[in-house]
Amino acid sequence: WDAETGKPTAEPFTGHTYPVNSVVFSPDGKHVVSGSSDETIRIWDAGTGRPVAEPFTGHTDWVRSVTFSPDGKRIISGSDDKTIRIWGAEPGQLAAEPFTGHTSPIRSVALSPDGRRIVSGSHDKTIWIWDVETGQPVAMPFTGHTGWVRSVAFSPDGKHVVSGSDDKTIRIWDTETGQIVARPFTGHIGWVRSVAFSPDGKYIVSSSDDKTIWLWNTEMGRLVEQPFTGHTSTVKSIAFSPDGRRIVSGSDDKTIRVWDTETGQLVTEPFTEHTHSVNSVAFSPDGKRVVSGSSDNTIRIWDIKTGTITGEPLRGHRNWVLSVSFSPDGRQLASGSYDGTVR
Repeated sequence: WDAETGKPTAEPFTGHTYPVNSVVFSPDGKHVVSGSSDETIRIWDAGTGRPVAEPFTGHTDWVRSVTFSPDGKRIISGSDDKTIRIWGAEPGQLAAEPFTGHTSPIRSVALSPDGRRIVSGSHDKTIWIWDVETGQPVAMPFTGHTGWVRSVAFSPDGKHVVSGSDDKTIRIWDTETGQIVARPFTGHIGWVRSVAFSPDGKYIVSSSDDKTIWLWNTEMGRLVEQPFTGHTSTVKSIAFSPDGRRIVSGSDDKTIRVWDTETGQLVTEPFTEHTHSVNSVAFSPDGKRVVSGSSDNTIRIWDIKTGTITGEPLRGHRNWVLSVSFSPDGRQLASGSYDGTVR
């Protein structure tokens, strides 16, 4: 999609035979990678919508999460088959043997800023850190959670990992030792759906089935403000703005909200144009816009300053929109849907 006009920039990217769970642009914005419940990963030319290689096959269950390495030369995937795999972006062959160790589906994977480490969180309640070159764990599994680990993320300096779990807690871990660096962050009364570090690494934001967003000081493990309240259902997706001054949240209550990280107050009225759950939200690289993908089958782009939609809703998907992403230059959008297409 063209982020300015909302018009498709190419024909739908077709080939997947089941829902597309994750889509990400390459660092140079020329390619899009998608991971699907059809157990494959595909790379597409962002300009033409054509595959640039054969589908990456090998996973034996849903692919939940995909990401590019910082140099764009590798792709990392995490799957319900309990493995993580690293692929050469060209020509799409495995760059290492599958990373094995988890005993249940992998819910979330993330790559360290320097591209040397992978973190994975699983239904087996553990977090693993892996060396990209060797495929070996760099420490024993990080244990302590008593429920599924739904979300993991690296700190900007790569020294710490944050995890959010169905046990309603958030934990911060030292990536080298696997030790908790602060007591578990407690307060949520529902599953923790999503966690993220602020761009400066000083704060963590978490969202939950309890309808709230919490902002934590990473050093003290304490709330910075009172919980951000207003949503009336599960908060599925959250993200920091590039400057760290705003947080966007998307919820099953069909709304998107943008919050001031200093005050915990809304910076504009809730965005209320969606007619079904909001599954994915993301800031543009300049922080001026937010994109949202919804179970109403549409994508919408919002102007943060005015709180209004930029252009018409982006229509074309025939089923839920599960994942949305801006290109690095902010000029294009990619979306993945339950209808099995990427646009």
